[in-house]
Amino acid sequence: MMKLAVALLTILTITGCGTMNPRDFENSARKLDLFDYFNGHTRAWGIFEDRFSRVRRQFTVDIHGHVEGDTLVLEEYFTYADGELQERVWTIRRIDAHRYTGTAADVIGEAQGEVRGNALHWTYQLSLKVGDRNWKVDFDDWMFLQPDDVLLNRARVSKFGFDIGSVTLAFRKSAPEVTAAAAAVQ
Repeated sequence: MMKLAVALLTILTITGCGTMNPRDFENSARKLDLFDYFNGHTRAWGIFEDRFSRVRRQFTVDIHGHVEGDTLVLEEYFTYADGELQERVWTIRRIDAHRYTGTAADVIGEAQGEVRGNALHWTYQLSLKVGDRNWKVDFDDWMFLQPDDVLLNRARVSKFGFDIGSVTLAFRKSAPEVTAAAAAVQ
């Protein structure tokens, strides 16, 4: 019984120490300005992997952003490898120099975000269509600004505290263009 207690305490200590905090990136040389980065046209390439690391979906996203004072509106046009098209419109509000909130039609409540240095930590609940049903899932998003205006994004997706998969994206600023997905949705 004592060995079990020590093992559980060790696991809790290890997992508790592994949690990232946005302040860990405060002194990075690169600085992510969320509104500046997403103002204009951005393109992203992504995959969704299930909890067994099997790639289940591949997609591209064309994002058109515009800033209105302390608000950033992002129009996202998804094109999946199987031909499915999807649109999401985010409205992101700047609360202070580091904190943001966001809403979208399929986001439950408000997303909460914090930017420090080159990193953004973004958490929210999403109503995710799975087959004929909608699942309420949690997203734990981390974005990191890299050289050449590349923004890497890794999101853990969970339900009832259990990982169901992850989303990986690479964003890149680009010249404005109308894609098939954007044209089809407009």
